[in-house]
Amino acid sequence: MVKTLSVPLAVLERHGPTPAVRTPRRTGGQGWPAAVAVAFTLAQLVLVRPGMGLGWDEAVYVSQVSGHAPAAFFSAPRSRGISLLVAPIASWSSSTSLLRIYLALLSGLGLFLALRVWRGLFPQRVVVLAGVLFATLWVTVFYGPEVMPNYWVAIGALACVGCFLRAQADRRDRAALWGAGASAALLAWMRPTDAVWVVIPLFVLLVCVRQWRRPRLLAALVVGLGTGAVGWVAEAYVSFGGLGERLADASRIQGGLGWNIAVLDQLRSLGGQTLCRPCSNSLPSPELIAWWFALPLLAALGLAVAVRGRRTARTLLPLACAATASAPYLFMIGYAAPRFLLPFYALLAIPVADALIHLVTSARQAWRPVALTLAALAFAGHVAVQYAVLEDAVARSTAGRQEWARTAAELHRLGVRPSCVLNGHEALPIAFYAGCSSAQTQGHNASTTRADLLRTAQRTPTATLATVEDGPPGYARGWASHRFGDLSIHVGPAVRAGSRG
Repeated sequence: MVKTLSVPLAVLERHGPTPAVRTPRRTGGQGWPAAVAVAFTLAQLVLVRPGMGLGWDEAVYVSQVSGHAPAAFFSAPRSRGISLLVAPIASWSSSTSLLRIYLALLSGLGLFLALRVWRGLFPQRVVVLAGVLFATLWVTVFYGPEVMPNYWVAIGALACVGCFLRAQADRRDRAALWGAGASAALLAWMRPTDAVWVVIPLFVLLVCVRQWRRPRLLAALVVGLGTGAVGWVAEAYVSFGGLGERLADASRIQGGLGWNIAVLDQLRSLGGQTLCRPCSNSLPSPELIAWWFALPLLAALGLAVAVRGRRTARTLLPLACAATASAPYLFMIGYAAPRFLLPFYALLAIPVADALIHLVTSARQAWRPVALTLAALAFAGHVAVQYAVLEDAVARSTAGRQEWARTAAELHRLGVRPSCVLNGHEALPIAFYAGCSSAQTQGHNASTTRADLLRTAQRTPTATLATVEDGPPGYARGWASHRFGDLSIHVGPAVRAGSRG
């Protein structure tokens, strides 16, 4: 398979695509990629644990389709793709465990399908190792079962680039053509702006390089992106005053997109922080971030190996898409979250795996066992570090979400029960746990005015949350106040005294 496919790809890389050779197909050889996907699914279920509560952003996405709580304010940067993905479970069940199991199974299937696309473009051992490298990163395991779009952007990017290369190698490969369009739709469905950054190199080749022009492939990508993004664009005109306004609002919420080097912020987040905003903490210890510095070196080696083996396009294209996918998160925003770079890691996994295998197999026969042993030890240390960070991230996230659940129970005890309204400090996720609406008068999630909130508080159970240090806003200072841990809970007049405690 690999040897046969290398003929059209070699022609493609030297002279541009050729329609004369059909990419061969085969049905075997799926065992190892499937094993990687199964192991990845099990790692999520064992290490992340299905019972971990929903995070802040997850509460927003799930609330859009859940019958457990009213829909939270949906800000400009968000897209509804992940909400629709979890709707088959979240629309009828409030079980977080069931939702996590569903997503773990689905993410394992997604990884398998994305790896399958690369079968024949690279030797199977490269594809399998690439899957292992991506699936053992702590950020991949953590976000596989999370109700967040970033993992699915990564899977869509990996599949899209692979399908693009297959379609270029054989214009009669309809599966690759449909796969490219479907992958582009998945990208845009999850995060339209990320989708644009991922596919920039693909469009440059299709439009600007004559040998790479494929009208049907170009149409498949355009239709796929349009299909995925149409809901987001329509919502921009219905709810945000137009596409330009929505993009401007999204930029403002993200701190204003522009030249801003966030490389150090991303490094700081690698210690297990799910969000680094503001990102002022110190860098993690060297053993936690050493792998990050090895990535560009291994990617460069992978490119050198590809050039020597006359298969430059198969390596250069995922590298180019990885670079454009990471550009906004490394150089254009003022904060960091490790999930932002998941597409970067997925695309980089292929050339990095190729480089690692080359390092082992290029050693002299007598030294090959030594090279293999050293590589295995280095990988084992890398996995140990990743899972140590994962354990810390899971523990901290679980503790924070349990605190939200306890606050929700205290609100119910005080008489703030559905249908209720919460405002103030961390009101959005706590409102989801309590089954309430959230209504902010300022900030990125502002959805009401002070006057409207005061009117609501006269007829609907309403509470304002504040830290003990900051105290309540002026309009809530006359409300009944209760201390709960580091929070002060201020209950509005609609909560009858007899319903408390």
